[in-house]
Amino acid sequence: MTWGSALFGGDSTDVQDQLRSVQQIHATGAAFAAILADGSVVTWGDREFGGDSSGVRDQLRRVQQIKATGTAFAAILSDGSIAAWGNPEHGDCSKVQVQLTNVQQLEATHCAFAAIRSDGSLVTWGIPEYGGDRW
Repeated sequence: MTWGSALFGGDSTDVQDQLRSVQQIHATGAAFAAILADGSVVTWGDREFGGDSSGVRDQLRRVQQIKATGTAFAAILSDGSIAAWGNPEHGDCSKVQVQLTNVQQLEATHCAFAAIRSDGSLVTWGIPEYGGDRW
């Protein structure tokens, strides 16, 4: 069940039938992402804030963890890779995608992500002033 302004993700009517066996919920400023028991993800809310994950839907299987900036989501997948969606300024990890392997932990600021790999190295993306694009 959700409530609140539809402008900020409060209306999940379009995905209500998919919201079963929810294990975790994460939020940006105007969207939500729910991890289900089977590791799949359901999103809703403002598409510019990550409410539309259709661009990465095929990747969002066996999701281990999700983190959110103010307008984007990133998920660690079971193989240690990353799927990201939402505002491209914060969520587009294509410049560092080749480095996003064996990810163990993920953190986020308001406008950037940081991934810690199993070898202890750090990979970042997003707005540099907020900690992104270290490379």
